[in-house]
Parts: sequence; C-alpha cells; structure tokens
Amino acid sequence: MIPHKWPRFTLPFHTLLLPLLALTLAFTLLFSGITQASNSSEARPAERKVASFAGPEYWRAIQQGDSGRTQSQATEANQLINVQGEEWRLWRNQWVTPAGAYAMGGTLAVLLLFYILVGQNKLDSPRTGSTVERWKRFDRALHWTVATLFIILAISGLTLLYGKFFLRAALGDSLWGNYAIACKLAHNYLGPLFVLALLVMIIKWMKHNFFNSTDIKWFMQGGGMVGKAHPSAGYMNGGEKAWFWVLTIAGLVVCISGLVMDFPNFGQYRETMQLANLIHGSVSLLLIAASFGHIYIGTAGTEGALEGMKSGHVDEAWAKQHHDLWYNEVKNGESDK
Repeated sequence: MIPHKWPRFTLPFHTLLLPLLALTLAFTLLFSGITQASNSSEARPAERKVASFAGPEYWRAIQQGDSGRTQSQATEANQLINVQGEEWRLWRNQWVTPAGAYAMGGTLAVLLLFYILVGQNKLDSPRTGSTVERWKRFDRALHWTVATLFIILAISGLTLLYGKFFLRAALGDSLWGNYAIACKLAHNYLGPLFVLALLVMIIKWMKHNFFNSTDIKWFMQGGGMVGKAHPSAGYMNGGEKAWFWVLTIAGLVVCISGLVMDFPNFGQYRETMQLANLIHGSVSLLLIAASFGHIYIGTAGTEGALEGMKSGHVDEAWAKQHHDLWYNEVKNGESDK
C-alpha cells in the first residue's frame, strides 16, 4: 500500500511574520483600550466633581458669598470668598483715605493762616519771676506718655495708610517693606499700652473737666485768642475741657476698634473686622486733625503754655492771665492741686 502524501505548502518567512505582528498589535491595542476604559470609569466621578468646581456656576455662587462645608472649625472657614471685602476696600480708598487727608491738611492750613494773621497769644504783662505749681510730676509723666504713644501710633498709622503713595517710590521696595513692617509691629504692640495710659489719664483728670457757666462765657469771648479780652477760667479752661472730652470719646472709640483688630483670636467675623477698620481709621484721622489744634495752642499759639507741662510750674503773670480763678484759689490756699 502506497501511503498518501499530503501536499507540502512552503511559505516564505516574511509571509508568516507580518500576520503575527498584526495579531500582536491588535491584542496590545485591545488590552490598552480595556485598561483605559477601566481607569476612565473609575476616575470619571472625581473628574466630574473637579469640572463642576471649575465651572462658571460654582464660581458664580462663591462670588456671591455662598458657603459650603469644610473640615476646618475656624470662624467663617466655610466661606471661600469674602464678598464684603470689595465694599470695605472702596469705602477705605474712596472715602476714608481722601477725607482724612483733607481734614488734616485743612486743619494745618487754618492754623497756619491764623498764626500769620493773629500771631502768638503773648503775655500782657512782664513775667514776675515767681511761679506756681500747675502740674505735678505724675501728671506730667502721664501726659508725655500718652502724647508720645499717640505720636508714634499716628505716624505709624499714617504711614500704613498713605505711605504707599509716596514713600514706596522714595525708599524703594525693600526699604519701604521693612519700614512698613516696623510701623505695623509698633502700631500693634504699642496700641494696648496707649489704651491703658489713656484710661489712667481719663480717670485722673476727669474731675477737672466738667463744664460750668464760666466755660460758656469763655467760649463766647473766643477764649482770649482774639482781641484784648481774657475771659476768666478755673484750673482748666473751656478749650482744655473740650479737648479732654474729644480725646476721651474719640480715643475710646479708636482704642476699642483697634483692640478688635489687634486680637482676632477671639473669633471676630471678617465683616466685624472690616467695620472696625473703617471706624478706627475715620475716627483716628479726625482725632489727629483735632490734635493739631491742641498742639498749636500749647506751643506756638500761646506764650508760656508749654512751660507748665515741661517743668510743672508757670509764671504768676501767665496764671493770672489765663487761669485767674485757679490762681486766686492757689494764693488763698483753696486749690486741691
């Protein structure tokens, strides 16, 4: 029996290689597609979440002040954008800052004009050489402590509010930045000391600063700043009492609003801090402008006025002219000073 011989088919090597490569590539692409589809299905919820966060509806909501949820327990941590901040910025930049500049500049201009037209309020009679004690050592130390802190706080506060408009260009970014930080630290740390010193001064001097009928006459005669008349006055005249109450009321407002910003660790809301900033800045600027009048009268405006706060004693001629009722009490031994 002759065995059957099957025909032999001989194919070239390159003919077999190409289908194998094609088959391998097909399996590779199929496996890669399955893997990508799996990964895509797993990540799709997160991607949708991120996409929704970045969408216009999300940003429109938070820009309108909508709050969400967060793990943080801090005050207002659930609110991403403080929408009241823009309103606060406009009030500060468009109202408080320019109004304060006008108030201070206008006050200085009026005082300069008054000094040019009227001049210093001089003594009518020569000095006697005899003096009376007007301010005790503690009173003078208290006054200069409050005054020094007030000046430092005023300079540092004005620097932080107005310095960027002219000091930054003059000093350069680096030096201006260091100076601004120093002003901020001085303002924050010396502020509470000013609060304590002011409270002591208010309590110590309040008994001398209640208005009476003599003060009304003093105001009606212009305090003796204009003309020849010198109205009668006790230990404190009407102008000094007015300044005391301006400093007391405005100073307490400045101190309270300053403490609200100085100690944010008590959980104040951002809106509360912004309101405190506007009140603090506005009243501080008005108080600084008013202080120019007090400084003027106590130095260049009135001859011999500064001597009492420097040495504690004033010439008898000065006492008779400006505080005659108190001078008579001193000479009669009736004064409690």
